[in-house]
Amino acid sequence: MKISNSLLLALATATKTTTTTAFQLHRPTTRTATLLRSTTRLHSSSSGDDGTEYDYDLLVIGGGSGGVRASRIASGYGAKVALLESRLTHGIKPEYSAIGGTCVNVGCVPKKLMVFASRYPGEIKEMEGYGWKGATEGKFDWKVFLENKNQEITRLNNVYQNFVLKNAGVEVIEATGSLNGANSVSIHTTATGETTEVTAKNILIAVGGWPYKPDIPGIEHAITSNEIFYLEEQPKRMVVVGGGFIALEFASIMDGLGSDVTLMYRGDLFLRGFDGDMRNHLKEEMENNSEIDLKFNTDPKEIIKKDDGTLVVIDQDGNELECDAVLYATGRKGKIDGLNLDSAGVHTEGSFIPVNDYSQTNVPSIYAVGDITNRIALTPVALMEGHRLSDTLFGGKDRPVDHEYVASTVFTTPEIGTVGYSEEDAAAKFGDIDVYKNRFRAMKHSFPKSETYSLFKLIVESKTQRVVGCHVATDGAGEMVQGVGIAVKMGATKDDFDNTIGIHPTSAEELVTMRTPSYYYRDGVKTETV
Repeated sequence: MKISNSLLLALATATKTTTTTAFQLHRPTTRTATLLRSTTRLHSSSSGDDGTEYDYDLLVIGGGSGGVRASRIASGYGAKVALLESRLTHGIKPEYSAIGGTCVNVGCVPKKLMVFASRYPGEIKEMEGYGWKGATEGKFDWKVFLENKNQEITRLNNVYQNFVLKNAGVEVIEATGSLNGANSVSIHTTATGETTEVTAKNILIAVGGWPYKPDIPGIEHAITSNEIFYLEEQPKRMVVVGGGFIALEFASIMDGLGSDVTLMYRGDLFLRGFDGDMRNHLKEEMENNSEIDLKFNTDPKEIIKKDDGTLVVIDQDGNELECDAVLYATGRKGKIDGLNLDSAGVHTEGSFIPVNDYSQTNVPSIYAVGDITNRIALTPVALMEGHRLSDTLFGGKDRPVDHEYVASTVFTTPEIGTVGYSEEDAAAKFGDIDVYKNRFRAMKHSFPKSETYSLFKLIVESKTQRVVGCHVATDGAGEMVQGVGIAVKMGATKDDFDNTIGIHPTSAEELVTMRTPSYYYRDGVKTETV
């Protein structure tokens, strides 16, 4: 099997968060980590500082992005590592997910494949403006797409199990795990139901999150981002409930694939926490260039299933809307059920596990990374957390997590790429900022006379002239901002951007050609001049 370089990089690559006050920081010294690394290179039972013998140096519960990364890196340092994951192949109810976690099975990867599929009609609509006559959208075949998607996810399951983990020396066990004290785990084998007890010097909880659905009448008829990837038929009419990036992405996807989509959000404007200009720009683009019916200040209170299988959504004002599927994307909760955290005294906050900057819980031998910690729920962040944990525990390095200047993308149409602070957060944090922005029609859309616009924005801290925020809404924004994210993370200034020669003709050159601020903030107050 040939594995692409891009996939290997995604598997191999590795923002600042507040630390919980529920426990003290147990920070390993370089000497301790070095000694640990030297003693764990022998794949026999591991011994603790007090001479206690353990079956494993590291036992990982959960085979998602963070767990896989931590186990692979730890094994590379010579640690004896086992990883538990309830399923090694995807699509089996009720888990749906499998080795590789949410991202590979019911998240980033299949979603991005859907994004690609959903954008072809938009490309075809502009073809006539470029001289292509007679091009039509054709008919989207949901079943063919799902068959091909399932083959790809199965391939990736195999890559994770047999190439990424087993080749690294990690013992992969198809099972769930629950704590039985600070250094003991009960392994519940999926195939047989048998339970065995093992010990580990260090335990890592990396079980991820689970879609949240509110307790309203008829909620059992709604689906989530788990089930959408396994529907036998494409819904002709879909209601998407939520205002975060998952809700918006699926609304865009299903609209592009030809479903009639209604987006219901209880707030005034979606993407709370993102830059305000980006939020408003996406709203305008959705209103002008999609068929999505945006319903703000709308909160479903009941879902009724009719005899013919169709659904009726009733909102807080009694308005009714008939549809074929209701997808809830109203947040995620930590997947802590069944972990028996109380047996070890692990502190929790709601359904999440708080940790310090070294991903350590209040119990010194137990760690947690990824979505279960409720820091930043993004795959690359979980990778970073898992990698740095193993570097610290087994690599003789001092590597706390770093959650500042994390780049991310909302895969709507158009995409939003962002890194650093929003205008609102930057004004609050720095007080004095300069804001550069420009809205324009990209060449690709201008030529066929499409009313599709891009928005580029830079936030600069006035005193140091450091670029502290970059926000882009355009085609391929994610690919673009990944590169910009390196510069922002390194502390590039506006002069550094200005001294960079642009690539012409591209939309991205706007990032290095905006010379005059659109407006300013001084002491947190917006002003047109200074």
